Amino acid sequence: MSSLQEFFNRPEHDHAKGIVQKNNIIKRSIIAYMAVHGECTLAELARELHISIPTVTKLVEELVREKIINDRGKIETSGGRRPNVFGLANSAIYFAGVEISRDQMVMVITDLQNNLITTHRCADFALEDTEECLNHIRQATEKFLSTCGVDRSKLLGVGICIAGRVNPETGRSYKYFTANPQSLSEMIESFIGHPVLIENDTRAKCYGEYSKGCTGNEKNIIYLNLGRGVAIGIIVDGKIYYGRSGFAGEFGHTPFFENEIICDCGKKGCLETEVSGIAIENKMIAQIQKGRNTILMDKYNRTGKIHITDIIHAARNDDNLSIELIEEAGEKIGKSIAFLINIFNPEQVIIGGYLAGAGDYLMLPLKSAVNKFSLRLVYNDTLFRTTKLDDNIGALGAAMLIRNKIIGL
Repeated sequence: MSSLQEFFNRPEHDHAKGIVQKNNIIKRSIIAYMAVHGECTLAELARELHISIPTVTKLVEELVREKIINDRGKIETSGGRRPNVFGLANSAIYFAGVEISRDQMVMVITDLQNNLITTHRCADFALEDTEECLNHIRQATEKFLSTCGVDRSKLLGVGICIAGRVNPETGRSYKYFTANPQSLSEMIESFIGHPVLIENDTRAKCYGEYSKGCTGNEKNIIYLNLGRGVAIGIIVDGKIYYGRSGFAGEFGHTPFFENEIICDCGKKGCLETEVSGIAIENKMIAQIQKGRNTILMDKYNRTGKIHITDIIHAARNDDNLSIELIEEAGEKIGKSIAFLINIFNPEQVIIGGYLAGAGDYLMLPLKSAVNKFSLRLVYNDTLFRTTKLDDNIGALGAAMLIRNKIIGL
């Protein structure tokens, strides 16, 4: 085998034929099984993958020589011969994840078992639909990959998540960088020289939360991303739900309100027009301009801007106007969630994004409204919580998804 990249990225119909192709497929299955289940014996692999012991033994020995799998030695048994246990050599293979949000880029490196190796944040970033912004993204990603300390020959792929409508199958964003005939994945892949998966930011966060934040028993969850926009990620029976064209989850563009506010999508009355981070920012600015008192007045007078994180921080410092705006949003969000849980009956609803940082100022009115507007039997079966993870989760989820695609999960 000439390289890990060739082994994992070679199409199954390519030059490998017959027994060579079959063995490569089995090797991927072995790696995928260990990635999910951890250490195991040869007998366990043979039983779970329905492969003969001699074949498993031969292929595992090859993977040990290739330094993808480690022989961890013998395990204790109640009697008889003690079998050897094998596990993935995490330092053999790496993946990168990049989250492109409206106002920052977050980049991570992970290993085969989704352990976080290193992170980097670009705070001086604004997402715009321009060639200059695309070049910034490509150059920042390339610089991170070149300076992260990981051997590029061991880096098998880059998952990139971005706000807006995205189809992972085509690699296209249908909101940003659409003027070029190439897909977004092709434009970045040709620049950095690694396979690229493009994913929606909310779905990446949802998958990261499902993989890292849940107990492992939940199979049906809804992740509500309350950032500067509003969207949901949906896990059904342990799998991300994409919909027909890959656009499932655009919950923020549901027409919930009879108002005259034009949404980012061009329509009026969308959920985002009242409860998104941008909507709350606009409401705060309007109240300041009307003369309402707030500890954010000085910042607005200096900069002319207020960010949702400023409002959350002010609420935590007992600013009445900030608390009022967050609680109002929480009640409206709760009513919209009641609609969701009546349809999906999920095991968990997880609140993420900037607004999750508001804690009880958001969650108490949210849960009260859900209780009021949902069916009690459904409400009682649903656990509500805020995210347990930090804001690396989008990039981490993107890295997990490119890992799954490459190793065949």
